[in-house]
Amino acid sequence: AMGDLWFGGRTMNPWNMEQGSSGSSAGSASSTSAGLVAFSIGTETLGSIVSPATRCGVTGLRPTFGRVSRTGAMALSWSMDKIGPICRSAEDCAIVFDVIRGSDGEDPTVVDMPFNYRAHTDLKTMRIGYLKSAFEGDYNTRGNDQSVLAEFRKMGVELVPVEFDFGELPVQSMRIILTAEAAAAFDELTRTDLDTLLAGQRRGDWPNTFRAARFIPAVEYIQANRYRTILMQQMETIMSNFDVVIAPSFRGNQLLVTNLTGHPCVVVPNGFTREGSPTSISFIGRLYDEASILTAARAYQEATGFDEKRPPLFGGL
Repeated sequence: AMGDLWFGGRTMNPWNMEQGSSGSSAGSASSTSAGLVAFSIGTETLGSIVSPATRCGVTGLRPTFGRVSRTGAMALSWSMDKIGPICRSAEDCAIVFDVIRGSDGEDPTVVDMPFNYRAHTDLKTMRIGYLKSAFEGDYNTRGNDQSVLAEFRKMGVELVPVEFDFGELPVQSMRIILTAEAAAAFDELTRTDLDTLLAGQRRGDWPNTFRAARFIPAVEYIQANRYRTILMQQMETIMSNFDVVIAPSFRGNQLLVTNLTGHPCVVVPNGFTREGSPTSISFIGRLYDEASILTAARAYQEATGFDEKRPPLFGGL
């Protein structure tokens, strides 16, 4: 996710007014966290719902690619952009998603599929996995993430270990799909030098990313998309064994993989750091099955109450 700072001024995190809210759905997550709105709409290409929702301590649903029309939204990557709700809870996300999903006749990528959400489904009837290697090792939010697994086991769920292993597929190199498409979307900005008005002008910031993308060979872009098709097939094979896979939000390759394959994800608060910053956990689902991940997320929130926490400056913990 790149950004809570664009042309000047920064969207701040209600939990820490000296810290930006992350992005790029910065205002959406921040305003929802502060209670200024009941819900908001975010967009994600690679982390732009997951990251600000995490930092601002709210719940974000990134639906399956093609579930919600992108009419009127700014394009970054035509083959990866997704629109979804940012709310206080998974239940709210389900309500908003049910309204905004489906075709409007304007976005040809949208597929009309059912949304069979049942809030009180018995979790013991669901096949729930966890991304085993991502939970291992020493990292800052390990305790909070491990407590999520413990909570589900307490609810009687048998968690099955799984890995997102794609052999020798060059997953990281597929980032050039986003880079090339973003450069094309903002080509006029680059050609007219209006990109110089953006606040970030460092090596990895968008203006220089757009400029550098012009050197990506067409052959490499096409090859990346060919590999991406294989990745989609392999991911669907893995997910066919599960209703939900639980994963740390920023560990392993899952954030990049699921954005490339279009699989849905809901990110929910799962505690705080020692400094009092919110942390999160992600629930990944099968294509077009937002219902299952929202059901699992709702059950977790009902058991823990982290979704009911509020920033001290905006209503207290």
